[in-house]
Amino acid sequence: MRVEELQRVLSSMAATAAEAGVAVVAGDTKVVAAGAADKLFITTAGLGTLLVDNPPTGSGARVGDAVIVTGTVGDHGIAVMAARAGLDLGGSLRSDVAPLNHLVEGLFARAIEVHAMRDPTRGGVATTLNEIAQASGVDIVLEEGNIPIADEVRGACELLGFDPLYLANEGKMIIIVPSHVGEQTIAYLHTHPLGQRAAVIGRVTQQSKGRVLLKTAIGGHRILDMLVGEQLPRIC
Repeated sequence: MRVEELQRVLSSMAATAAEAGVAVVAGDTKVVAAGAADKLFITTAGLGTLLVDNPPTGSGARVGDAVIVTGTVGDHGIAVMAARAGLDLGGSLRSDVAPLNHLVEGLFARAIEVHAMRDPTRGGVATTLNEIAQASGVDIVLEEGNIPIADEVRGACELLGFDPLYLANEGKMIIIVPSHVGEQTIAYLHTHPLGQRAAVIGRVTQQSKGRVLLKTAIGGHRILDMLVGEQLPRIC
């Protein structure tokens, strides 16, 4: 790796830390033999404080809850794939990577009741919701027409055979709230730069062993399983 690349990465880290309002307070470096690593690897560990006494978990979804995603899905996975393969997909396709701490703080500052919350990274929205459904012992039904997907991502998925619901996201959240605060939650998210395309994409329907179903545009249902096998494109 060239020194200029390292400086560019460190500048990006500093800018993001400033945006998130956090400090990088320690660090270490390791040097390995030539060919033993592919350029640069960075690992991080974060320390923080709980904002509320009973924070939301991945197992708190309840029957009747609204399922919300904070923006378009699949952006990061397709952006990474396009960059690696040198594909020009047109439009303004970019990774959605972003710090979400201020967006989450806003939820609690408005005393919005949140039952479950997760970031849909590895395995995408479908896998993350399966994990929530199984941990909570509920069924979740998604409305296909309500799921926000950028045109560039939809086109790339149709061309390459990917399902956007299984693509990684780095700047989105799954938020599960009581149905009566669904509109309030969406109204707040739409005021935040990282939540302007937030939408209610489904409901928690009944107690079960944990299933996720997709109600399609033609009115049928199909089961969304956990991701099986290697995630493509591979992120980590």
